[in-house]
Amino acid sequence: MKIVKFGGSSIASPDFVNKVLDIVIEKSKRDGIAIVFSAFAGVTEVLSDCCKMAEAGDIQYQPQLKALEHKHLNMVKSLVPVQNQTKVLTFVKVNFNELEGLLQGIFLLKECTKRTRDFVLSFGERLSAFTLTESLKSRGEKAVFIDSRSIIRTDNHFGNAKVDFETSNALIVEAFKSNPGLKVVTGFIASTAHGETTTLGRSGSDYTAAILATALGAESLEIWTDVNGMMTADPRLVKKALTIPELSYIEALELSHFGAKVVFPATMQPAMRKQIPVHIKNTFNPTGEGTLISAKAGNGTLVRGISSMKGVTLLNIQGACLMDVIGAGKRVFEAVARGSINIVLISQASSEYSICIAVSEGEGKRAKALIEEEFVYEIKTGDMEEVTISKGKAVIAAVGENMKQHPGASGTMFQALGENNINIYAIAQGSSELNISAVIDQQDMTKALNALHEAFFLSDRKVLHIYLVGVGLIGKTLLKMISAQQEKLQRENLLEVKVVGLANSRFMDFNEDGFNIANGFSLDNTHQKMSLTRFREMMNDMNLSNTVFVDCTASEEVASCYQQVLEANMAIVTPNKKANSSSLEKYHALRKVIGKGNARFLYETNVAAGLPVIGTLQDLIVSGDKVLRIEAVLSGSMNYIFSRLEEGLPFSEVVKEAREKGFTEPDPRDDLSGADVARKILILARESGLSLEFSDIEVESMVPEDTASAESVDEFLTLLEVHNADFQKRLDTARNEGATLRFMATLDKG
Repeated sequence: MKIVKFGGSSIASPDFVNKVLDIVIEKSKRDGIAIVFSAFAGVTEVLSDCCKMAEAGDIQYQPQLKALEHKHLNMVKSLVPVQNQTKVLTFVKVNFNELEGLLQGIFLLKECTKRTRDFVLSFGERLSAFTLTESLKSRGEKAVFIDSRSIIRTDNHFGNAKVDFETSNALIVEAFKSNPGLKVVTGFIASTAHGETTTLGRSGSDYTAAILATALGAESLEIWTDVNGMMTADPRLVKKALTIPELSYIEALELSHFGAKVVFPATMQPAMRKQIPVHIKNTFNPTGEGTLISAKAGNGTLVRGISSMKGVTLLNIQGACLMDVIGAGKRVFEAVARGSINIVLISQASSEYSICIAVSEGEGKRAKALIEEEFVYEIKTGDMEEVTISKGKAVIAAVGENMKQHPGASGTMFQALGENNINIYAIAQGSSELNISAVIDQQDMTKALNALHEAFFLSDRKVLHIYLVGVGLIGKTLLKMISAQQEKLQRENLLEVKVVGLANSRFMDFNEDGFNIANGFSLDNTHQKMSLTRFREMMNDMNLSNTVFVDCTASEEVASCYQQVLEANMAIVTPNKKANSSSLEKYHALRKVIGKGNARFLYETNVAAGLPVIGTLQDLIVSGDKVLRIEAVLSGSMNYIFSRLEEGLPFSEVVKEAREKGFTEPDPRDDLSGADVARKILILARESGLSLEFSDIEVESMVPEDTASAESVDEFLTLLEVHNADFQKRLDTARNEGATLRFMATLDKG
């Protein structure tokens, strides 16, 4: 026999229910099965809200209840033929009349005990299971409705009752023997020996199914939900998350502890005891393989999944009284246990001077008070410090049984986190090496998950997130290059480039999924106004892994923010020379940041465009060479101007042509002044190990003095015509000497 459970999301609407019933009927033809149903989607939450409102004296519980009744009546009318509806509609009406009376009593008394709340919540499963049983009957199935309160016995721990397996197993076996046909069982609910209704806690319907499977020695337990199985990471946070085909029970338990809520520990334990395979399937993709959980760990990846838990507070307990004192740790844990506070993670230094524990955010202050109360005398005498609290934390965990057989898992994990500037506050790893857990800032959780997922599951592929400032000629050309190369980069270099932020001097925009740049991209007044401060804040807030800041401007202001970008561990790629040719103080400060962190600063295009001049020079210096002299033509703009001048064109016309072709800056004086070339030779000098300032460079400007102060570019070009003869004379002089006219940069002996 197989036990098959369907969750509330699988039966959220009549259309969904019909898909579920098709699956049930098809399976019942092939296998002996029993079905467990949750309440219809959202019903348990509404019933819980009604309890709270009624207890608070809020009459608004009544319209909520009425809407819930209409929902169930509509389900009956949609799922059961008219001739068979009377019985089911009567069942629904009678139950809602009883429910109305219960809530009216809570409203009048302003009190709702846990026992009463359990009884109220039980209506959800009873109504759904009965309705679906009758719907199956109308389709010709010999279906039998079983209220699980009659077959599962628990203690009176209302809200999260503990199962009496010995009694329950006997009742389940007897009920299944005496009720031939397709059994449809209510999930989530049970009863005490005195007939009081209890609930089985979170994931109670899954737990019900596991209890039945254990009692009946089922061949397997199937849990049908709205996802394709257990995923390698939370798909809401990691869009490239994959379905895990196989997991061991232990791996599934570890993943479920830290946030992978497709299956819960309570479900796993009974199945694990009897070695019953658990299959997670997707109602909306019934042909998908899903995830199989069994005693055997699947082959394949080192890590099976990465789970996460947000809303964690870290408590640090430290002092001499913890060192070499037997029972000190026990006192810490007993103090927390007295407050019924669950400890999520424990970490202790080998010196025994400090113990670190993580608890849920809402329990942090209480845990601190309980521990300090336990160690009140030690704190007074100074043998122990006050307990410190760090809020806003999250736990991420890499899980996999294969880790214990292969070295390097922790190295891969911490390298990925370090490369993305993610600080680790505490680490925990058991001797079984099944789980490596780390406490990080909650704001870094999404970035951490994506970085780890890429490292462990997409290690043959990397995603770069690009923020591009300067969507002018150079920026647009870069976007075209990225677009043209995307397919090849993914296929041959296993590199995916996403442009997630764009800005020009006036506007900016962001898209976490990446802009579609296939047809170019323009920024206009439909986008946000550009603010460099806000742009940096958005980069930090989006907090994506493998971030690259690309500066395609010549802006001093943009270059001035490089230090902050690098300190946030974001790489920089830029042709902008302003940072590397700024004051020596700023230059050395930037190098200091680069030396401390992991972020890369790539500026090969500062000099000689795409030629590997800077990289080659750096390699020479590292290998012990000393630069004596550099002589270079470093301006493509100037080179074009002189080459065209040699063809017989007037100097002013050549400059105008170069500007129109985009070979110069918008104001050609920026090129003709020689400042651009001076910055380039200064950068090469500094790469050679020289400490030179811009003021140390002698520059011969090509801008005639009487044109330098022209108010506009057009006026400058007009005034330049007067000097055509001067430049022709220079050209003739060079030719007479058997030389050419070029703008040279020379570094000689420092």
